[in-house]
Amino acid sequence: MLWHRGSALSNQPATQSSADADALASKAIAPITSGMLVGLGAGRTAARGLRALAERVKRENLQIQCVAASERAHKEAAELGLTVVDFGVIEQIDYLIDGADEVDYAMRVMKGSRGAMTRERILCWASKRTCFMVTSDKVSPTQVGSKAPMPIAVMAYGLASTRRSLRHIGLNGVLRRDMDGKMFLTDNGNLVLDATLSGDEDLLDLCDELNSIPGVVDHGLFLDEADEILIEREDGTIEHLSR
Repeated sequence: MLWHRGSALSNQPATQSSADADALASKAIAPITSGMLVGLGAGRTAARGLRALAERVKRENLQIQCVAASERAHKEAAELGLTVVDFGVIEQIDYLIDGADEVDYAMRVMKGSRGAMTRERILCWASKRTCFMVTSDKVSPTQVGSKAPMPIAVMAYGLASTRRSLRHIGLNGVLRRDMDGKMFLTDNGNLVLDATLSGDEDLLDLCDELNSIPGVVDHGLFLDEADEILIEREDGTIEHLSR
């Protein structure tokens, strides 16, 4: 079962000539120093941080290690020369950089458009500090779920029964498929249901209800995992939210 953390893709950014020109990514990776173990999220915005970090590591000869939330992020990080280690033998991460599908000003985050929310949540819980990067179009004026659907990772075993349980709490998840029409599978082999929220749910109660359904592996609501959120405005300025 999943519980809330204790005392814790959308549009491409404007074209950057290099990672150095990416103010959002540069601000996200600024706290990273030699000796750190860094978590890397999945998705396009997280990849901006990954590329900026790889350039900074080369330029400053930083000695860091990384763990990645997805096979794709792992591969890209390794190809860019970052040292990527097996998270299975790591107890704690110093700093996590990640993107998000949607955030709000209560610092709640919606994730899962890449299907990596289970691994990303594990990274969050293992991290001393987390930083999420978004563009301004991903900021909800009310609460998360008003713009982006909520992904729900479920087991194929008992799928119909799990969907029935979800309907009982008002969620009609659409089974996600890939570009070829095949059922989308996460890196852990789970299916994903995308559910549209009304926008006025009690998100804490909804998390509790989702966590009580045995067939639900994880979901996209990250209510208290974010320590910092960086928002890239259209004029290039960066808004900084912090707990």
